[in-house]
Formats: sequence, C-alpha cells, structure tokens
Amino acid sequence: MAEPARMLEAEADDCAVRLVHPDRVGAARARALPDHEVDHLTELFRLLSDRTRLRIVAALVEAGELCVCDLAAVVGAPETSVSHALRLLRMAGIVRNRREGRMVFYAVDDHHVRLVLDLAVEHLRHGAEA
Repeated sequence: MAEPARMLEAEADDCAVRLVHPDRVGAARARALPDHEVDHLTELFRLLSDRTRLRIVAALVEAGELCVCDLAAVVGAPETSVSHALRLLRMAGIVRNRREGRMVFYAVDDHHVRLVLDLAVEHLRHGAEA
C-alpha cells in the first residue's frame, strides 16, 4: 500500500516542463555565488553548527572580549574544548585574539559576526511566533 503513495509523491516532485521560468533561472544563475564563496560559506556554517562554538561566539558577541577560562565558565565546557574551538574559529576569521602579558583575550573579528548571529536568532524567533 505504501508503494502507490511513494509513486504519487515522486510524480508530484517531477516537473512536467523543464524550465517554467527561463528568465528567472537565467537571472538566478547570473547572480549565483562563485564556487569559492560557496565553499567559504559552507565552512562558516559548518563551524557555527557546533553547539560549543556557537555558544562561544554568542558569548563573545554579548561580552565583547573574554579569556579561555571565562569562556569555559560561560559555555559550561572544559577549557581544552574551548581552546580548541577558539583555534578553529580564529583560523576561520570569526574571532580574533589579543595578548596581554600571559593572558590571551578573544573577541569576534568584526561586526558582521554579530549581524549573522542576530539575523539567525531573529529568523528563528520569527518562525516561532508564526
């Protein structure tokens, strides 16, 4: 019985016409992101898809600048995990560090990181309201 339902579902997904809006397809292709930018964005979202790393970025957005031990206390993770996450985020250009004597402080690299996080949270909350 499940087989006919699957066939109908597959048929509904198939287009009867290959290009319904060729002008829109052409415009979208012309404005498509270059492969290298898609690769960088994929890496950015992959990095932010980890709970600890996302919590670190959110903490830095709110606090401005924190050291590893303070970040570990905020996100509830071991300092070694936070240190490893910060290294990945720094190599990706999401956070930057500043040395003050023996202490190293971390902050988001620029205001765009805050914008990405703020927009994602706004989108999430908007969907929850609907």
